[in-house]
Amino acid sequence: MITKQITALKILSYFKHQISLNELIDWSEHIISEEEFEVGNEELLTEVLGLLGLADVKAFGLTWEDCELMMNKLGYQINIEASLAS
Repeated sequence: MITKQITALKILSYFKHQISLNELIDWSEHIISEEEFEVGNEELLTEVLGLLGLADVKAFGLTWEDCELMMNKLGYQINIEASLAS
């Protein structure tokens, strides 16, 4: 079952460069057609996964603002931290 938390963790994996944009897109396309969604959050998860699935279409893309909005909808706030490169 796909939950808000699982979806948010997958987006975070993309932020952390643990998966590529293509892997995120492929995951979302597979999930939206194959999995069941958390009860009560089906509409939200379908919306977020649909947006992720369209990220490879030039007219849509995937901006930082898109990701931030999706994370907020999933109940997460993004905090950015930076440090000097060594």
